[in-house]
Amino acid sequence: MNTPTWPYKRHRFPPDIIQYAVWLYFRFNLSHRDIEDLLAQRGIEVSRESVRLWCNKFGPTYARRLRRTHGGYGDTFFIDEVFVKIQGKQQYLWRAVDQDGEVVDVLVQARRDGKAAKRFFKRLIKRHQDEPRKIVTDKLRSYGVARRELMPEAIHDTSQYANNRAELSHQPTRVRERGMRRFKSRLQAQRFVDIYTAVHNIFNLGRHVISAHHYRELRQGAFASWEKAVAI
Repeated sequence: MNTPTWPYKRHRFPPDIIQYAVWLYFRFNLSHRDIEDLLAQRGIEVSRESVRLWCNKFGPTYARRLRRTHGGYGDTFFIDEVFVKIQGKQQYLWRAVDQDGEVVDVLVQARRDGKAAKRFFKRLIKRHQDEPRKIVTDKLRSYGVARRELMPEAIHDTSQYANNRAELSHQPTRVRERGMRRFKSRLQAQRFVDIYTAVHNIFNLGRHVISAHHYRELRQGAFASWEKAVAI
């Protein structure tokens, strides 16, 4: 096992166990209790609270490193928003995916008006480092307001069914939300989706449309990307 060094200093468990626990949580639909049991089966006695703290502390760092080495996004963004209940209040989870299914960004906001749309579009331009060639949305007027101001050159498609890709991309997050028994706060929700989408992107390999051999090759590349992101 690795020798604990910064930022793992003063942690009782070595880095490879911490990294494995964080990977399990954001890669699969597992609770902190599930991971506690999986580690216990390997003779590693760790509490679910420790797993939670590891995910909160190290997850954002791993996600930032994954995004820095990301190969880039396509030129077409499919954008959609879905409501989530947080502490009894309705919030909106804004999401953009490209034509390859890569999640460009996710933002939790209290509204879905023009101001909220412009805030999200600014994040997308910063993440993409330019405005996309085309955006696909539903007919919510807020998108038109933001596009005219921030992405004037982008083609805007609002035709029926065109945005199914974005709508379907919410499903994995919905599954995790139910497993977590809803998000506890906007901060917790934003932190989770930031990390989850970064991990999801590198393991989003289109397994159902490629050969087993090709999938195994891509999976090895995904593992290499993860190992690079968590390297001390």
